[in-house]
Amino acid sequence: MSFARMALATLMSFTAVSALQADEITKLRIATEGAYPPFNFTGSDGVLTGFDVEIGNALCAEMKVECEWGTQVWDGMIPGLVAGKYDAIIASMSITEERLERISFSRSYYNTPSTIAVPKDSPVSDITPEALEGLLIGAQGGTTHSVVAEEIYSDADVSLYPTSEEYKLDIENGRMDAVIDDLGVLQSWVDSEAGSCCKIIGSLPIQPELHGQGIGVGVRKGQEELADRFSQAILAIRENGTYKTINDKYFSQDAFGE
Repeated sequence: MSFARMALATLMSFTAVSALQADEITKLRIATEGAYPPFNFTGSDGVLTGFDVEIGNALCAEMKVECEWGTQVWDGMIPGLVAGKYDAIIASMSITEERLERISFSRSYYNTPSTIAVPKDSPVSDITPEALEGLLIGAQGGTTHSVVAEEIYSDADVSLYPTSEEYKLDIENGRMDAVIDDLGVLQSWVDSEAGSCCKIIGSLPIQPELHGQGIGVGVRKGQEELADRFSQAILAIRENGTYKTINDKYFSQDAFGE
């Protein structure tokens, strides 16, 4: 489902939702990218799934609201929220100071590090800036991982891609020396047949000034009560075990962080 054809209906719905108190909302339109496995992607049955989506559904169930999911390209994610095309973003979006100037967030629901993968036959085994100097590094543009790449690996040649799937294709076909992304994304990929070309060589320490405050649910400014409801629901599914059940389906480590 795309939000592109929701213009008039969206505006009317946005007006109605905006007038409600957070605890009166019974239905939420949620945007995700749908192209960032294992966090959000379209399954073989054509249905949106992934860690973000399952966590989002669990949060909606905890909040006793109906979730209506749709996809949005990454670069248009925040503009679409601000314009009222949907009510929340659950799309592995980091809570950063820059984004907090435009939208509000719940508390984080996961926090995992930037990680480097290289071809299996690569002689590179170190993730220091010196080890990657002069190499071609791929990253998804507009993400905290691309910021990390450009800041820490400034002496490398960083190429930014619209989606993670595109940089994967380039390194699979020998057009890239290394890629940087979330640990969960790269671990899931290298463990699959599609990622058999490559190996993980290390993860960087989480640096709040670059990575932000973890991954949160984004809502419009003025919807802080809704953000708080999401935050309470996140803590509730951690407490009742739902989070762990979903986490263990996708990851060998606890993605929650601190």
